[in-house]
Order: sequence, then C-alpha cells, then structure tokens
Amino acid sequence: MAVYDRLMNSLLATKTVAQLLSESEGEYELKRVLGPLNLIALGVGAVIGAGIFVITGSAAAQFAGPAIGLSFILAGLGCAFAGLCYAELASMIPVSGSAYTYAYASMGEWIAWIIGWDLVLEYAFSAATVASGWSANIVSLLQDFGIRLPAQFTDVPANHAVFNVPAFLIVLLVSLILVVGVRESANINVVVVFIKVGTVITFVIVAADFLFRNPETAHANWTPFIPPNTGHFGQFGWSGIARGAASIFFAYIGFDAVSTAAQEARNPQRDMPIGILASLAICTVLYLLVAGVLTGVVHYDKLNVAAPVAVAIDATGVKWGSLLIKAGTLAGLSTVMLTTLLGQSRIFYVMSKDGLLPGWVGAIHPRFRTPWISSLAVGLFIAVCAGFLPLSTLGDLVNIGTLFAFIIVCAGVWILRYKRPDLDRPFRTPAVPLVPLLGVLISLLLMASLPMETWLRLIIWLIIGQAVYFGYSRYHSRTHG
Repeated sequence: MAVYDRLMNSLLATKTVAQLLSESEGEYELKRVLGPLNLIALGVGAVIGAGIFVITGSAAAQFAGPAIGLSFILAGLGCAFAGLCYAELASMIPVSGSAYTYAYASMGEWIAWIIGWDLVLEYAFSAATVASGWSANIVSLLQDFGIRLPAQFTDVPANHAVFNVPAFLIVLLVSLILVVGVRESANINVVVVFIKVGTVITFVIVAADFLFRNPETAHANWTPFIPPNTGHFGQFGWSGIARGAASIFFAYIGFDAVSTAAQEARNPQRDMPIGILASLAICTVLYLLVAGVLTGVVHYDKLNVAAPVAVAIDATGVKWGSLLIKAGTLAGLSTVMLTTLLGQSRIFYVMSKDGLLPGWVGAIHPRFRTPWISSLAVGLFIAVCAGFLPLSTLGDLVNIGTLFAFIIVCAGVWILRYKRPDLDRPFRTPAVPLVPLLGVLISLLLMASLPMETWLRLIIWLIIGQAVYFGYSRYHSRTHG
C-alpha cells in the first residue's frame, strides 16, 4: 500500500501557481511583446482557415444540409464555455503550455503529460493537414497563371507521387519565421489575418447580393432547412446537426492557441481573456455568415468538394471571385500553420523545462529569445509528415484530441476553484460550476458523435504516450526527480 501511495503521489504531483510563475522567469523567460491586437489576430489566424474554406461545404453535404449553421452554433457554444475557462486559467497562470500547464496546476503531472501528448494531435497533425491543403491551393493558383508544377512533386506517395515539395517547404519557411522572433511572426500574422478576413467578408457580400437578386434560388436551396434523417445516425436530421458540429469542430481549433503565447503577452492578466474571447466571437460570426450564404447560393448536395467557397463564388457569376478566394485561402492556411506551429513548439518547450522531454527541446536562442531548437525540430517533423503522408483522414483525430483538451481545461477551473479559492483571478469564469460542466458535457457530446475508428486511434496514440512517460519522462521529471 505504501508503494502504491508513493506512486500515486508521484503521478499526481501538482505545481503551485507561484511555482509556475517563478519558473517562467530568468533563463527561461521569453520576450513579452504581444498586445491584445496581436493575440486576437493570433486566434483569428488559427481559426479562419481550412474550416471556413473547405469543411463547411463537406459537413453540409454529408451531415446537416442548410442546418450546418446550427452545427456551428452548437460547436461554438461548446467553444464559448471552454473559452471562458481558458480565459480564467490564462489570466491566472500567464505562462506557456496551455492545457498542459493548467492540468499540471490542477490535476498533477500524469494528467498533464497525457494532455500534453494529446495536444500533438491538435497542433502538429493539424499543421501537417493544413500544409497539404496549402500545397493543393498554390498548385491550383499557379495553374491559373499557366504555371504547372510536376505532379509527382506536389502530392504524397499514396496518391502515386514522390513527395509533396510545396507542403514541405511552406512548413520549413513558417518554422524559420517563428525562430526569428515572435513579434515579427505576430506582425506578419496581423497583416495576413486582415487580408483573409477581408476575403471572407467580400465573399459574404458578393454571395448575399446574389441571393437578394435571386430569392427563388435561396428558397429552393434552403428548403428543407433540416433535411430528414436517412435512417442512420448522423446523416441529416437532428443527429446530423450534432455530427456536423463534431466534424466542423476542426474549424474552431486554434482559439486556444492564444493561451500558448501567454508568456509572450505584455499584459497577460488583461489581454489573454480579450484575445481568447474576442477571436472566438469574431470567428463564430464569420462562420455563420459563410454557412448561410454558401448553402443559399449552391444546393448542399453539391458542396462536398475541395473548394466549396470557390464553387459558390463561381455560381454567382463574379469571375474575379475564384482568384480572390484562392489567394485568400492561401493566406488563411498560412496563418493557421504559423499559429499551430507556435503552439506546438511552446508546449514542447514547457514539457522540456519540466524534464518530461529532453533538455535540448527547451533551449532558448540567445538573440531571438525563442525556443529555436523546438521550433525547428517540430517544423522538420511536420514538414516530412506533410510531404509523405496522406493526412485527409486525420481531421477527426485532430477534433477528438482538441475536445479532450477542452474537457481537461473546464475540469481544471472547477478543481482549482474548490482546491484554491484564494488564488488571484484577474478574469473569473462566470457561473462556476455550471459553465465548466456545460463545457465538459458539450465536448463529450461532440466526441460521442465521432466515428469509432477515431476513438481507437486516440487510444492507440495515448498508449504510445504512456510508454514514453513511464519509460523516460517520469524518471527525468523535475517535480519529483
């Protein structure tokens, strides 16, 4: 029994908030250069990407029909509850690490490791998936100008090619930008975010103008608003709305990446809640507008294509629209990669600092004050994955990984309110424990809507993580080592 008690005390060893804050200073200190605009742009840059340009159409075609807007509301509601919880923890513990750090403070090292390992699904695999989408769009855009790249070097071996060179190169380029400095990266991100938000708004205005001039088209495409269920769970009807919400959850992934930059925010106690909640609100409004006009211009059964927004703009007869959408898509995907790569490298940096990963992972560049080895190592790994692996099947795996992280964060707020009510909370999540509980329940609902093979992949990934933890990390942990 004594051995069991020692093991559990070791696995569930927590860090105090004061300890986490002190560890972020000195040789481990990062540059605090990000203001609220940078943080909002970071969140919007992560969220407005593959989801709005691709997944909206496929989810409408396969699961929800015109009611895909209700799917966005359901997913956005879950994100809102989780976002309120993220805002409290990020203002209270303004250091890098996101859900990993919050789990360390509330539930202990073992749970922190599990969620840190799980976050690889969200950040690394989603960045690789986005890089593949970026490659397809740059190839298409260049073809519009008469430039044709060799097919064997623009796709993955599974599709009878040799290597996806554009996907490989864009990941390396974004990684190098992150090494040079987070301020430079953030300033580039702000500019590109304005470009792609402008692109989305332009699409909404053009499509809405078409619908006002052709109300019969809108009526035909929006009727019935909720297509009847086909007899199978998730295929239209109300279960289709839930399945659609789980599917398009990929579109919301990234607002939590704001919390990974807490250690680089100038005034994190004030600015982190602003960055998280404002970026989530902006993106939800844009998604609802796009979903509405998209399914109004084109019947939902014709939207299961790689570029549904381009199909819709073509249907309006606006010829310059296709070129604009492709350029906006490239901008959108670029900032998603920048944000997810930043998030992944910061989480590895914090895990290395705790001894759970080798020390070189957390090395800080003496001039740029960024975790440069972590950024380059993560970037190279993701670049190779993007060049070789067919990642289209990983969307649901990214979704389930993110939902799992949301559950941990919501539970963390509840636990710390009970265990440490005395802590200073610059931002307080309202209606605790109701808001955290609703965040957990909606996340579980969306996870339950995902296919069984996605659950099996998550379990396998977590088992691999346990082997790494008990084979290396537990014995090198600085918490109880």
